[in-house]
Amino acid sequence: MNRYTYEEIEQGMSASFEVTVTEEMQENFRKTTGDENPLHISADYARSRGYKDRVVYGMLTSSFYSTLAGMYLPGERALVHSIEAKYQKPVFIGDRLTVEGKVDEKNDTYRLIKIKAVMRNQDGEKVSKAVIQVGVD
Repeated sequence: MNRYTYEEIEQGMSASFEVTVTEEMQENFRKTTGDENPLHISADYARSRGYKDRVVYGMLTSSFYSTLAGMYLPGERALVHSIEAKYQKPVFIGDRLTVEGKVDEKNDTYRLIKIKAVMRNQDGEKVSKAVIQVGVD
């Protein structure tokens, strides 16, 4: 875990990590949220809708943006204020995602940073992008 202070953070700083989406993650998310949409839990239903398999919950993938801020950029001193995510391609169980973020702005008055982030699958396809507002103590 990184421990960058606000003063140590510079515009243009970046960080990234990889994560593979597992069946267990999907199931835990379902149990936690109660989201029983068949697109996420039934392979037959997902295929009937034109997908190759069950689609991973978008909010599950967006939670990796929280990991980016809370563990990597800035890390321990982060308090996420907002995440504005846009989904561009579906994610499937077994996909290996690379989550990358770059500090785009610093607001000295409020000690906030704005991170522009992107998530790509193992084929290099952009599956989502986000703007993350993070307070840093």
